[in-house]
Amino acid sequence: MLEKKLVEFAHSFRHDPLAFVLFSWEGVHPYDWQEEVLLDIGNQLKAGLITTQEAIQIAVASGHGIGKSCLVAWIILWGICTQSDTKGVVTANTENQLKTKTVAEVAKWHGKWRYKHWFTMTATALISTSDGHDKTWRIDFIAWSERNTEAFAGLHNAGKRVLIIFDEASAIPDTIWEVSEGALTDEDTEIVWLAFGNPTRNIGRFRECFNKFRHRWKIRQIDSRTVPGTNKTKIKEWADDYGEDSDFFRVRVRGQFPNSSFNAILGPEDIDAAMKRTVPFGSQNHAAVILGVDVARQGDDSSCIARRNGLVAHQLRMLRIPDTQLVAGQVAQEMDTHKPDGVFIDETGGYGAGVIDGLRVLNRDCVGVMFNGKALDPRYFNKRAEMYFELAKWVKSGGCLPDDPELKHELEATEYSFQGDKFRLASKDEIKEAIGRSPDKADALALTFAYPVIKQGVRSLGGRGDNYAPSPFGEKGIW
Repeated sequence: MLEKKLVEFAHSFRHDPLAFVLFSWEGVHPYDWQEEVLLDIGNQLKAGLITTQEAIQIAVASGHGIGKSCLVAWIILWGICTQSDTKGVVTANTENQLKTKTVAEVAKWHGKWRYKHWFTMTATALISTSDGHDKTWRIDFIAWSERNTEAFAGLHNAGKRVLIIFDEASAIPDTIWEVSEGALTDEDTEIVWLAFGNPTRNIGRFRECFNKFRHRWKIRQIDSRTVPGTNKTKIKEWADDYGEDSDFFRVRVRGQFPNSSFNAILGPEDIDAAMKRTVPFGSQNHAAVILGVDVARQGDDSSCIARRNGLVAHQLRMLRIPDTQLVAGQVAQEMDTHKPDGVFIDETGGYGAGVIDGLRVLNRDCVGVMFNGKALDPRYFNKRAEMYFELAKWVKSGGCLPDDPELKHELEATEYSFQGDKFRLASKDEIKEAIGRSPDKADALALTFAYPVIKQGVRSLGGRGDNYAPSPFGEKGIW
């Protein structure tokens, strides 16, 4: 009798996901925004929106901690439980996100579900226990791959229900969105496509759900401050640290897309202004002179030496020399000519080790910098992100860049995203793929911001004091 009642209730909830959630788990009380999304799905299904032209498409951009993963789990379990032979696919921005967040949340709710015995939960799928339906009644959890899109292209289920869910959708590439649209060609099929995520990127199909394609999607943007249970103390700290109008706060709290074009650390107008800017002659005489050396990693890359004197970055010197000892010799010449107060060498992956060793053999002081090393400022994912953001601040506060089209192109292509609550830059390889060459010039200039450096012989008014740090250049400088 109990099983018969469960079947009857499941059938009655086919077009009522909110009632399904309230019935399936005792004591569950959805947040207002979760309830609204569940009602949206139910109301559209009740209205008969099941044709190719009117597939249910809902996109939710949100801040942190609003209960997104919980709602995703409820919808997955509703979708598979209330329509026999439902098929679906769930993916996320990364395989780690999919396994440790999305799948883990589904497993948690499945474990205390009234209908638990109807479906088997594995690490890669939610599958009906009904005999002979393991291939036709299932939701698969699939990490996306641009080289293998078959799972998204072949999702058809004519006359039944198709469920597509993108979690942390901002970072899912356009190709996966495009092939997933192939599932929308089945007539007389309940098609529910949902996209959730923090709006971390100002480009891509998730962004276009709220702009170019907003006529196809029902959209919501959820501010973390409006949701019970979010960490209001942490949100206040973020507001104090970054400002409520900052891109960080817009993305992580307000659920709004960043202002910066293409998520670039610098816009073209910032770079153009810096390349046209000048400072009075001699005004930087008391500023530190710093060299940054990016070392070539592959045969088609070049090593590059950047020199910055306070607010002035000078013309960059490219070295198409494969031998690290010869590169070290050229850096030593620059050091003899310009008497730098600090020299920072790219040591990532060991590529710069030969240059550093060569300089030390020549009795020249330098500091190796690991791009993937730990940042001084905990807001940044790694040292590379920290250096680039310091470079961006310098440009916006009056820095003068050399008139160099290649440098401009590299800086414009340097995008950022967020890893948790930390700023993270696009990798060197990603930028190389985007612009067709390695960002050697931008990396060399960024290295001049690796650590604070002051002019040789300069001391703070209070002597060494609490902020004194021994210099890698002996008593000549402080960094």
